[in-house]
Order: sequence, then structure tokens, then C-alpha cells
Amino acid sequence: MLDMVVTPPAILQSIEAETLALGFTRSCKYQTGSLLRMLAATKPGGMLLELGTGTGCGSAWLLEGMNRTARLISVEQEERYSLVAQRLLGTDRRATFLVQDAADFLRVQKPASFDLIFADTTAGKFMLLAETLALLKPGGLYVIDDLTPQEDWERDMPGHTERVEALVETLERRADLLLTRMNWSSGLIVAARPG
Repeated sequence: MLDMVVTPPAILQSIEAETLALGFTRSCKYQTGSLLRMLAATKPGGMLLELGTGTGCGSAWLLEGMNRTARLISVEQEERYSLVAQRLLGTDRRATFLVQDAADFLRVQKPASFDLIFADTTAGKFMLLAETLALLKPGGLYVIDDLTPQEDWERDMPGHTERVEALVETLERRADLLLTRMNWSSGLIVAARPG
């Protein structure tokens, strides 16, 4: 009962309907979304980055938590998914949706550019991790999900369990981050770069 989300973003129902029609199955869970909304609210005027827009479920939660001066850049390689987010969330002037490989985006960013990074794709999580973490401002937050082993991992993504374990070990070894591991929702880590 304590982990139930009472009020999701109003636009989420429309996003979910289009997501289902596309057959996209890896959207942000409600618990993760509620955490993202709360964390976004702690960054007034902040620059937020979402790697892996999907159809915009995570973006909707982030935008609902952001104040009017905060900004969100959300990057998605698959245009058909990004178009859903652009159509349903693109009128929000705080948001910029890019159809681009997240790895290419990360390689050209300046260090200490973002107050919050939600990495929900390979780049920024399983590759270019050090480069992504270098983008955090002092006091910045790094959020990743989908860390709890799933039955379909080895069938659909051979070796994924080992990749997740290596990622967690790498993050835990970093002296420049404070981590909280959460066996909740899809399995999360929230890391902070001390200010």
C-alpha cells in the first residue's frame, strides 16, 4: 500500500495508449515515475537529462515534478517512439526531444552540465558511464532503473545479468558518488555527486 502512486500525470493515459499500440513494453514503471517526479522537484531551475525517451512516460513524470524554470533534454534513437513524446509533450517549452543516438549526444556535452540524469538506455548506463557521470553538476543526481533480474533477460539479452552486476560494482567502487540501491519497482540506483 505504501508504494502505490495515487495521482500519475494526467497525460500518462494517452501516452500509455499509444505505447501499447506500438508494442513498446519497456516504459517507466509508476513507482519509478513517482520517484523521478519527486527528484525533479528538488532541482528548481535545473537542467535534467533523460537518456532513452521511449514514448515519453518517464518524461511526463519528470516534467510534472519540474518547476517552470527547469529544463529537460530527452534523447531517443527510435524516431517512432520519440514522435509519441513529441506529439503529446512537445508543447511544453521546458522540454526538448531529440531523435539521436544517446552515445553521440553524450560525447559532445560539457562536463558538469546537468543536475539530474535519468539513464534508461544502453548509453549512459552500460557504455560511456564515466563520461555520463562527468556531466553531473556538484549535487547532481544519477538515476538508473531496470536492475532487478527478469525471466526474459537471458533469452532476449544474453549476458545482461552480468552487465547489470558489473555496472552496480563499478558504481559502488566510485569514491565520488553516494549511492542508494533500491530493491523496489524494477530495481533502482540513485547516486549523488556531493556538492
